[in-house]
Amino acid sequence: MGVDYYKILQVDKNAKDDDLKKAYRKLAMKWHPDKNPNNKKEAEAKFKEISEAYEVLSDPQKKAVYDQYGEEGLKGQVPPPGAGGPGGASFFQGGEGPTVFRFNPRNADDIFAEFFGFSSPFGGMGGGSQFGGMGASQFGGMGGGTGGTRGASRFGGMFGDDMFGSFGEGQVNQMPRKASPIENLLSCSLEELYKGTSKKMKISREIADASGKTMPVEEILTIDIKPGWKKGTKITFPEKGNEKPNVIPADLVFIIDEKPHSTFTRDGNDLVVTQKISLVEALTGYTIHLTTLDGRNLTIPITNVIHPNYEEIVPREGMPLPKDPSKKGNLRIKFNIKFPTRLTAEQKAGIKRLLAP
Repeated sequence: MGVDYYKILQVDKNAKDDDLKKAYRKLAMKWHPDKNPNNKKEAEAKFKEISEAYEVLSDPQKKAVYDQYGEEGLKGQVPPPGAGGPGGASFFQGGEGPTVFRFNPRNADDIFAEFFGFSSPFGGMGGGSQFGGMGASQFGGMGGGTGGTRGASRFGGMFGDDMFGSFGEGQVNQMPRKASPIENLLSCSLEELYKGTSKKMKISREIADASGKTMPVEEILTIDIKPGWKKGTKITFPEKGNEKPNVIPADLVFIIDEKPHSTFTRDGNDLVVTQKISLVEALTGYTIHLTTLDGRNLTIPITNVIHPNYEEIVPREGMPLPKDPSKKGNLRIKFNIKFPTRLTAEQKAGIKRLLAP
């Protein structure tokens, strides 16, 4: 099964929701990095493990995938048992293959803050804490802590080691938190990025009714790709993640990725192509025939002597500029000159005669 989330949370497979919350509360407080300044690296790793285990086991659908298929199921290596996935898990389907389950663990601090209502119980007491922005100096003297001192010592004796052990989850005044964005790559051909295109993506997500009950729905999202868009461009669909109590749904983000092209490579707004030619062609002239990304045929005669570092520039035959598609970068033609491996004495003599100054 790989990672044993039950062992990490120290619960059995029949653990109820309250058992999971109690286990998470205890372990998250114990291993919070701010409480372990002397072994912060180990604490961060354990804190992340605990958060991930709680996220999976406290979510019925993720737990069902994990129980049936193990860690591999969460990684999308097997089909899902049902429709859309909650939280950081989602189902995406394009036109090129079957729906897959992708579990993207949320940030451990986000889970902690969602659970307790603030991100760190041991660091500075900013306005985001449940104490409404009271400065650390206001706790000076309580439990041996001094005014302005950072760390858990300022609370010593006021709450005890498990400072929130007596708080019920519902007692913390929680503000709705925005779930972490769900990001997915969107592969596009160079032709699509040159001309622009429209892609449709089917997603499954959970929505909640007025009573808070959730149900799966499917939606078709249309992504309009503009001419000239570059790799890394992000398209955001606000709050298209799953709806859960006290959580603002995550934004769904698609990130443009560029498929390799058989002829052209892209360099900013320029297109680059390399032509293989012989030494004779390099010395006597060469005509290039190219088909552009929008299907036009270009004929480019070169009468100059082509040396190994020569580059032919064809203006305005590159990629459209994203901010002004009516303008384009350049087409840059480079050359790979094939030199003969050997010459006869007669060929050498002939070349000397022809090229002699």
